[in-house]
Amino acid sequence: MNIRARHDAIVRSLRRNGMTTVDELAEEVGASRRTILRDIGALRDEGFVIHSEPGRGGGLLLDPGSVQTTARLAVTEVFALLLGVAAMRAAGNLPFSGLADSGLAKIEKALPPEKLRDLRRFLDCLHVGKLSPLQDLSNVGTMDPGLLPAFETAFLQRIQLKFRYRDAKGVVTERQIEPQAMLILPPLWYLVAWDPAREDFRHFRMDRISHPEPVDSLKFRQRHVPFEDDVCPYRDLLR
Repeated sequence: MNIRARHDAIVRSLRRNGMTTVDELAEEVGASRRTILRDIGALRDEGFVIHSEPGRGGGLLLDPGSVQTTARLAVTEVFALLLGVAAMRAAGNLPFSGLADSGLAKIEKALPPEKLRDLRRFLDCLHVGKLSPLQDLSNVGTMDPGLLPAFETAFLQRIQLKFRYRDAKGVVTERQIEPQAMLILPPLWYLVAWDPAREDFRHFRMDRISHPEPVDSLKFRQRHVPFEDDVCPYRDLLR
């Protein structure tokens, strides 16, 4: 049982059983006393009010009105919010930008250190620019909802990604690439990748990618992507 699942099981048990002991919780979730005590501390940090009653007949008691006050946000969820802000800012139509930035900063501060580290590594891959006015936008489609979770795995673990790609003529091919960056040129979004088969960089429109799947056994190195002059890293927009 992983940490999150164990925390959920402890909260369910406290709600269901009322007063219970550390030993009873340890037996129920299959963990040591030390682990349970550490979990109780973590749950309190998240906002759960858990009372400790010492002595015979005592134990742990969850306040009936207790709720979690710290958001359990995944890296991809926060990244999706940042993507939305970045896209609107790049398009020049982000109202209340100061409030948006302030809110996102508070969300980032609420993340555990390991998630914050992954988020910042993910953001290092994000670049923003402006689309050419000559670009044809008549056939813009929707993006596969599995893209962002697949990107998280591939970018953070530096492993290759395979997917089906439909080109401008509608021809579908199987591709296996090394993802290097994400590029937002509102309203189009691109995956910038090194294509080992062609030994060159390629830009894949995200709305034409389907069935993305990381390839665990194939690692790659980060490469310098030669962006155009008007493209900047997302972090530059935060200065």
